[in-house]
Amino acid sequence: MKRILVMGISAGAGKSTFARKLGDLLHINVHHLDTLFWKPGWKESSVEEFRSSLKEIVTSPTWIIEGNYSNTYDIRATHADTIIYLEVPRLVCLYRVLKRWLTHLGQTRPDMAEGCKEKMELSFLKFIWTTYYPRKEKMYKRFEQFQETGQNKTVIKLKNKAQIHDFLHDLQRKHTIL
Repeated sequence: MKRILVMGISAGAGKSTFARKLGDLLHINVHHLDTLFWKPGWKESSVEEFRSSLKEIVTSPTWIIEGNYSNTYDIRATHADTIIYLEVPRLVCLYRVLKRWLTHLGQTRPDMAEGCKEKMELSFLKFIWTTYYPRKEKMYKRFEQFQETGQNKTVIKLKNKAQIHDFLHDLQRKHTIL
């Protein structure tokens, strides 16, 4: 694992936290897509700026890129050797998003661009609720394409807190032995 995508079923899946822990264990820099996409005051980067930033990152020998953004998936997936997909239950995602909002109210999260103070909109919660299963289907189709096209990528699916914990624990144990 040298070039790793950390993706998730939805906001609140735990992508940022997982990526930070994974980066610490493997001593690999973590790049958060939210940090690259958003500018201060919640201004969006242009697609060209966003894609350009990623094209620069993926040329590095090692990286962890965390986030979902479909408009750059092709760049990330092409260069990744490992995709770690977090698929926690929908209610867990909603709970975590609300908890994150309350925890960081009036502040900028560490995985967000400077000047983007935490906010919550009903439309965002509705998006999480209504897109959960279509996104799940889309992700599985993406993973099937790797097999169909013979791309040599490792896809790791972690579906709950216990699997996520065990994966990180096992990885830590392996790195301690080495």
